[in-house]
Amino acid sequence: MDEQYDESTYGDRVAEIYDEWHPAAPPEMIAALKDLAGAGPALELGIGTGRVALPLAAQGLDVHGIDASEAMVAKLRAKPGGGSIPVTAGNFVEVGAGGDYSLIFVAFNTFFALGSQEEQVRCFANVAKRLRPGGLFLIEAFVPDLTRFTRGQIVQAVQVGVDEVKLEASRHDPLTQRTYSQHVLITEGGVKLYPVQLRYAWPAEIDLMARLAGMRLRERWGDRRRTPFTAASINHISIYELP
Repeated sequence: MDEQYDESTYGDRVAEIYDEWHPAAPPEMIAALKDLAGAGPALELGIGTGRVALPLAAQGLDVHGIDASEAMVAKLRAKPGGGSIPVTAGNFVEVGAGGDYSLIFVAFNTFFALGSQEEQVRCFANVAKRLRPGGLFLIEAFVPDLTRFTRGQIVQAVQVGVDEVKLEASRHDPLTQRTYSQHVLITEGGVKLYPVQLRYAWPAEIDLMARLAGMRLRERWGDRRRTPFTAASINHISIYELP
């Protein structure tokens, strides 16, 4: 990562508008996670403002979380029920929460916020230490699409309104599988920058990380409705099991 960018940068910068840009988790996602968690408890890596954890907790599931951004967790705490969810502060690569879990999950491409293959492999190893026998680790992520980039970059208008323009500017490094992006919000009040840096991985690479941690792929969906994963899928939900 760049020296000025660390595990808390994205959350600290985007917390003020995160819930405005990203709607609440859909009911089918909450239902699937509750089904996989069984009696619980469940642990969310990168819990953020609670857009997944809060609806899950409202279903009666014991949910814990980890997040590096104090600003994001403050947004969670300000919501009804947010004060009762245990949250561990720090980089979720260490999976530093106490206890053991029937389900650990990381949604919305957040696994790719870990900036290197080494960190991603270490996360899997630490997840395995926190899962109960037969426990599950769920990752929701995009399938990399390198055709988005021309000469290793992209600039596009994401949203154009009467009073604001939202742009994306990204640079791609294929050697490290990293993208460096800025979401630029232009309004009459000025310009705001929301940086995000990701280290993407292919589904097969993630499967190997799981095997190194002693886990195996139980199933893979193409979306939150449990549609079968195919070569045309642009996202995947991969569920790994600790034997």
